[in-house]
Amino acid sequence: MNENMRKTDEWLQSFIDTEGAVAGTVHVNENGTLKLASAINIPETVRQIVAVVPNGKGMAGLALERGEPIHTCNLKEDASGAVKPGAKAVDAQAAVAIPVRDANGFIRAVVGIAFRGERSWSAEDLARLSASASALPATS
Repeated sequence: MNENMRKTDEWLQSFIDTEGAVAGTVHVNENGTLKLASAINIPETVRQIVAVVPNGKGMAGLALERGEPIHTCNLKEDASGAVKPGAKAVDAQAAVAIPVRDANGFIRAVVGIAFRGERSWSAEDLARLSASASALPATS
């Protein structure tokens, strides 16, 4: 594991712990395609499915496309089409995919975080999570 990957894994674990979540991912934006850089408590089968996420697909891809957090209060029961079947295999309910921008406003990554129980998301919750996610260390 290279130093950047180790730092990303450590940051993600800390982010999950601080937010009281149970699982998370970091996808790096490479020319409009998201590549999985870190995953904590994500089943291997799901890691394989989300290793590469096209713009506009699933929660992470929609966060990249829209430039705003994409959320659900229950992964397993979401019928919006934003939650793909692989995500429903994660042992969690509420989840948010958060775009992380660089100093120029370019979305450099999408951080996903999942929680054990259902929850509703206020604008304040999403703004706080976005501010926390912006501390993601450089991934390249």
